Amino acid sequence: MRISASTRTAATDGSEGGKSSSSQTLLRGLDVVEAVSDGTIGLADLATRLGLTRSTTHRLAAALVERQYLNFLPREGYVLGPKLLELGFKAQQQKDLPRVARPHLETLAADTEDTVHLGVLDKGRALYLDKIPGRRRIEISSRVGERQPIRSTGLGKAMILDETEAQWAEMFDQEEAISRSALDRETWLSRMREYARDGHAFDLEENEDRIRCVAAPIRDVAGRIVGAISLSSAAQYMDDHRMASLPQQVRATAEAISRELGWSEDAAAEFAARPRRSSRP
Repeated sequence: MRISASTRTAATDGSEGGKSSSSQTLLRGLDVVEAVSDGTIGLADLATRLGLTRSTTHRLAAALVERQYLNFLPREGYVLGPKLLELGFKAQQQKDLPRVARPHLETLAADTEDTVHLGVLDKGRALYLDKIPGRRRIEISSRVGERQPIRSTGLGKAMILDETEAQWAEMFDQEEAISRSALDRETWLSRMREYARDGHAFDLEENEDRIRCVAAPIRDVAGRIVGAISLSSAAQYMDDHRMASLPQQVRATAEAISRELGWSEDAAAEFAARPRRSSRP
């Protein structure tokens, strides 16, 4: 593990070297994490490796333990904590999913001439990771990097298909407190039951006026929903007949992405056989 020169200089001569105190603290905290990544290490050895006093090292390490970036094992020392596993998993999702999905999204967009999105759940919202505009002369306002509500977007609804009805209702109420929905809760829940049964979700001009979409979930090797794709266009190109014909194509694309993430047909059959976790609110 290599300690940054700026951190070592600040540690030895007390100079900030043009950096703010908060920046120094952040850099030193990162150095602690990197040092512990080499293996279990005690406080004295950690301080020596970093070139810091024991009191400073203990203060930094204690803060990292409190935030679960490190764990402390009595009579052994510091080891990496569960927060890093969580962040590593999220980083893998955000890095790998767009790369794996992109060729499939491009094929779907080319075949349908419609706009295709890729998204994941993040902080209780649908986060857009990728967007391929369609060939039709319409403008869909979504942007990569933005977060949209769950209850009104196809992506959002597709990503919560495995949740219980009680969880759906709770999420609906949370978003309703922020902005009013065009649908009442019972109507929305009734549609969610149908979507969960069929394995896809619709946005029927709920999130953007005159824009409709079909969405389907992406699953990992364990069968968990880790994202979703959606196919969107203007309502004039997405009449009821076409909305009924598109889900198979969208689901097939989502399943192709899922297979690249380790999901299998056997897992799909096992999931389909599970009883729905239904609990009417």
